[in-house]
Amino acid sequence: METIEFRYDTQLLLDKYGLDEDEADDLVDEIRDHIMSTFTGDCLLVAGDTGEDAVGGEKATIKLHYHTNEPWLVLEYCRSVGEIYDIVVEDMQRQTNGLKG
Repeated sequence: METIEFRYDTQLLLDKYGLDEDEADDLVDEIRDHIMSTFTGDCLLVAGDTGEDAVGGEKATIKLHYHTNEPWLVLEYCRSVGEIYDIVVEDMQRQTNGLKG
């Protein structure tokens, strides 16, 4: 049986309000750098865009995808940065073993 090195596929969206496009780009870099220097994992993807929130203000929306063995730490960090939602944590070892992830 194949063993997955980083078991949990961790995905989420993060909103941070009051940021313009340059600040959103900086936030993407900050999140990417923090995750790479703090957590162990692979397949990191951090992407962002800006737009209007429901009341007409500016917000950045960040998409994060990361394989790690400690997804709860990644979620905790991201929650400290902004509002997280659409959270998905899938167990890739279970999927490899033919079980629902």
